[in-house]
Amino acid sequence: MQHTKRAERVMAAISRDPRTAPHGTRNDTILAAVLAAVAVGLATSTDSGRSPDALGWTLLLAAHVPVVWRRRRPLLVLAATAALVLPYHALDNNHHAAAPVAVTALYTVAVTGRPLRTILTGVTVLTVVVTVMLMIDTHQAVEQLRISGWVIAVLFGGVDVRYYRRYVAAIVERAESAERTREEEARRRVAEERLRIARDLHDLLAHSITLIGVQTSVAAHVLAADPERLDREAVARALDDIAETCRGARGELRTTLEVLRGTDDGDPRGPLPGLDGLPDLVAAATLAGARVEQSVRVGQAPPAVGAAAYRIVQEALTNAVRHAGPGPAVRVDLHETGGALHVSVTDDGTGPVPGGVPGYGLAGMRERVRSVGGTLDAGPRTGGGFAVRAALPLETRGGTG
Repeated sequence: MQHTKRAERVMAAISRDPRTAPHGTRNDTILAAVLAAVAVGLATSTDSGRSPDALGWTLLLAAHVPVVWRRRRPLLVLAATAALVLPYHALDNNHHAAAPVAVTALYTVAVTGRPLRTILTGVTVLTVVVTVMLMIDTHQAVEQLRISGWVIAVLFGGVDVRYYRRYVAAIVERAESAERTREEEARRRVAEERLRIARDLHDLLAHSITLIGVQTSVAAHVLAADPERLDREAVARALDDIAETCRGARGELRTTLEVLRGTDDGDPRGPLPGLDGLPDLVAAATLAGARVEQSVRVGQAPPAVGAAAYRIVQEALTNAVRHAGPGPAVRVDLHETGGALHVSVTDDGTGPVPGGVPGYGLAGMRERVRSVGGTLDAGPRTGGGFAVRAALPLETRGGTG
């Protein structure tokens, strides 16, 4: 396990761009000290050539100082190192001792720059070194040409590492982008589900509470109209209507809450309300005092379209009972034309009170219509009253109620 973690740390260090690595200056200071120690060891070795004199030691050790800034100014560091190493070699000091720092400077240029810059740098370095050595010692110049393959190998090695780092960075970026996409998709799904639940709760509670309020008003009116001649049958009927409305609301509310609890027993949403539930909506609005006329000329509709039509009619009837005044005349019309289900709910009432607190009903209807790719038009009628008209394509895009 420890070997695996150590290998992962090594690969992470190799894959990381040296210019963005943390503690770069500190690490390069340590590297310069290690390279200087290696150079001293090679320079004092008896089988590695002539040991440097005082000037040679000064040039050799000074050549390691620029390494501290190799990440920030690789070309400048290479130039400074070459300016110190070339006189060191020209004085015929131990040639092996300066090799590690020169290779490090070359490698840094290759691993941080573009390939073209690396090639031009390598050609320039080899040309300068061979020219200087020819002026001093032809034998050393020939030897320098013989070992130039190592210089080329270092440069191409740096280029390979650079491309490998770019490859790893691209993979990491794609992985991060995919993760961001997954997170955004998850957030979008959560937002859509919250919006759907909010619509369902609004449609359920607004409709049920409105009906309960009207039925309660009827019972209160019967009780207050003539206490001496109390119509017990009318009161009992009104209370039964209230109880039935509460039972229906409780059932729908339970279905909605199961979504919030995330139950896994089948579809937690239960069956979507559809066109077959329209008679119940009409009956409830009639009990609330509205005079409803309905015309439904529709065959089969996809569940999502049927649910959207159901909720539109439910909200429109609720608004008519709440805002259209006492005993409004309401017409509900559903028919199929041109591959779309057309829904129309109109009333002859007074409409919402100007300056009243805006609700979420119309916004919810528009969201439901958009979810199945349809259009909605809602507003006051020219001759008075309010109209809600929607066109719902029967070939849906997969939206849900």
